[in-house]
Amino acid sequence: MYGRTVSVLSYRKFAYVYDELMADMPYPDWLRFVREVWDKYGMPRTVAELGCGTGSITIPLVNAGFQVTGIDLSSDMLSVAKDKLESTPQGHRLFQNGSVNWVCQNMTHWMLPEPVDSVISFCDCLNYLTEPEYIVDTFQSTYKGLKSGGTFVFDVHHPQTLRRYDEEQPFMLDERSVSYLWTCEYDQVRTEIEHHLTIFARAGEERNALYERFEETHIQRSYDPEWLKTELIKAGFRDVHCYADFEWVEAGNDASRLFFVAIK
Repeated sequence: MYGRTVSVLSYRKFAYVYDELMADMPYPDWLRFVREVWDKYGMPRTVAELGCGTGSITIPLVNAGFQVTGIDLSSDMLSVAKDKLESTPQGHRLFQNGSVNWVCQNMTHWMLPEPVDSVISFCDCLNYLTEPEYIVDTFQSTYKGLKSGGTFVFDVHHPQTLRRYDEEQPFMLDERSVSYLWTCEYDQVRTEIEHHLTIFARAGEERNALYERFEETHIQRSYDPEWLKTELIKAGFRDVHCYADFEWVEAGNDASRLFFVAIK
């Protein structure tokens, strides 16, 4: 549910329980959708992932033979991602020519030595860009970082989704090794939501291990889909489309998650 490009002060302790909390996220659906985009617009060799987090999308792409650069602002998230990749059994790899480079950068001004064939950003990472100029900067940096004909594929929460979070709160999780209490504060004027999480994480594997309590605050902002389309075109992208909820259907107000596909 959370993106991965917030303040560097976030995702420190949270990074080490992130995968357990996000275990039911639809990572296979993101991978399926982007492979369908590539089947339609051209299969890439090099991919940059903005807000790669703990590598739950990056690593399967590497295992499938892509050359991926995982970009994230949190060094802790990248550390977890590196450990996950190193623990991936070689026998599970579909191809042996995949590779990864982990880069700690802000997605608003990301830069690599060479342009890539495709740029992706999933799990509502761009919703963590809480000012319009940050969105514009990210679109411009991505346009510069893509090869001609390259694809930019990302998802964001529909504005209605943030309103639903506010209406449906609070949320709770109570598992053996980690629990949380999650509340929200919604700003209707800015279409912005502030998530407050109180997390209790078990400090060890022993039966009598104590639980550590820590607090996390994450802020997301939603943007009008037509404005996002306009800014993509202003940045230079062509053939810009917006789809709904992992499917190739035009997004409407009933969509929860918006998927943008833009071609350079």
